[in-house]
Amino acid sequence: MTRLRYTIDCIGTSIMAACMAFGTADPRNIRNGSVIPDEGYCDQPYMVITKDGNWLCTFTTGKGIEGQLGQHVVASISTDKGKTWSDPPIDIEPADGPEASWVMPLVTPSGRVYAFYAYNGDRIDTLGDKRGIRADMLGWYVYKYSDDNGRTWSDKRYRLPVRVTACDRTNDWQGKVQIMWGIGKPVVVGPSVFFGFTKLGRYMLDEGEGWFFRSDNILTEPDVEKIEWQMLPEGEHGIRAPEFGSVQEEHNLVGLSDGSLYCIYRTTTGYPCHVYSRDGGKTWTRPEHAVYTPGGRRIKNPRACPRLWQAKNGKYLLWYHNHSGKDFNDRNPAWVTGGVEKDGRIYWSQPEILLWDPDPKIRMSYPDLIEQDGRCWVTETQKEIARVHEVDPSLFEGLWDQGRAAEVTRRGLVLEQAPVMPGSDAGRVQLPNLVEGEGFTIDMWIRFNELEFDQVILSGQNEEGSGLRLLVTKTGTIGLELSDGKELRSVWDTDTRVIKADRLHHIVAIVEGGPKIIMFVVDGVLCDGGEDRQFGWGRFDAGLTDLGGTLPLHVPSSLKGAVKSLRIYARPLRVSEAVSNYRAGLR
Repeated sequence: MTRLRYTIDCIGTSIMAACMAFGTADPRNIRNGSVIPDEGYCDQPYMVITKDGNWLCTFTTGKGIEGQLGQHVVASISTDKGKTWSDPPIDIEPADGPEASWVMPLVTPSGRVYAFYAYNGDRIDTLGDKRGIRADMLGWYVYKYSDDNGRTWSDKRYRLPVRVTACDRTNDWQGKVQIMWGIGKPVVVGPSVFFGFTKLGRYMLDEGEGWFFRSDNILTEPDVEKIEWQMLPEGEHGIRAPEFGSVQEEHNLVGLSDGSLYCIYRTTTGYPCHVYSRDGGKTWTRPEHAVYTPGGRRIKNPRACPRLWQAKNGKYLLWYHNHSGKDFNDRNPAWVTGGVEKDGRIYWSQPEILLWDPDPKIRMSYPDLIEQDGRCWVTETQKEIARVHEVDPSLFEGLWDQGRAAEVTRRGLVLEQAPVMPGSDAGRVQLPNLVEGEGFTIDMWIRFNELEFDQVILSGQNEEGSGLRLLVTKTGTIGLELSDGKELRSVWDTDTRVIKADRLHHIVAIVEGGPKIIMFVVDGVLCDGGEDRQFGWGRFDAGLTDLGGTLPLHVPSSLKGAVKSLRIYARPLRVSEAVSNYRAGLR
């Protein structure tokens, strides 16, 4: 059996138009978001709520592409929760000055807004005899402030005390010029403010390591000249471990309930790394691959920003891409996992798709989260278009509640049988067309006597052969086959070695019509590809939208096992719902 390709070379515009015409608009489709105005290039749209109740978004923009001359930092204001924005953006630094990039905002209790960013104050534009190099990570770390909610900014910029350390002394300028940038926003932990940034030991994007600035008086000190800063960790070396390679960058952090700090960052190993500090950032644990739970499965992420947030309720969220790629590609969809603190560590949930785009080649990243009046929004950018998207808060609540929820989901349930004997019909179901906002789910408790290849577990096909089959593959996995009965056929399967004979399993196959994704949740765990493949989820053919309407479901007599329970939902379940069904047990 051929595995489904995890990328699609292209999606025809006619297919995408049909999806929009016949489906239900999905708020997770980034094209349904509100656009933040820019000058052409747009990156790192980070938001704060100002004292007047408006939103202020700071970001990096320019008329060229990333890194070109004219790149600068700006702000835009929304008075209607992100639906519209002030345009043109407000300059924090002008386009005709030195490059200014990667701006991060902070609002203090007084209402003052600070903006921190990299600034080419040394006006470096050459490296030896090479001219026209990117200078958006070269020079200084600086900040300005606004006392009118972001409408105007201080004429003076203030330079942060970036120590010259070991990685600077070995860089291309021997430390006379520093290479650095930051992502995310400053975080408040007790009376202190922290934000992370990455230094590079070699131009361009090599030998990265993580550092932090800490201020214990910026929240209360009105005189900017008296703000105190510490650069942490102490000593000559930032956060990195040689075994994880040259690329260790985009460090960002959150605080824990006891004042400890948790940081995560990207690598090119296929997994992000994480560290903890128990002394206010002075020292950190040795970097390790990030895991969902202590000693548990590693979190997969390519060379893309793994973005941390602490929500207003004190719990945590992590944006990432849920596959083990090693480059900049495949940042669509974006996934989110929810974290809860236990014994001084963060335990992460099984993830959900947060945002997606119909074109698999779109790369979204550098997100932000904002909460107001019980509602939640996230931003993202594809470097040319930045948008803001409202998120159903129940998505996040479901993530945080995964360790407790144990109810069988009833919404969308169109068939329920227990048991279904081999050789019997399970009933007829009408499945939705696989377009935006639609999909379906198969939820099954099953025990196999043997995992014999090509053994059909469940079939649902019309006279033309259109429909679905659930079957055992030659590698002992469970595959879901979708077909239009003509030329289109797609298959995706569970991870290897998770299905065992003579063991009761809960298997949930979720089919998402918008992003064209099939995913499996087995015994409460979302398949992520394990050690055998980059992806645990797969895309089906974008042209495969009609499975034939009403389908007769049948469990063949050749099944070497017993279906203890079968549920069919005429919608894609959330992963959290699949986990809850598992925790509810066989009923």
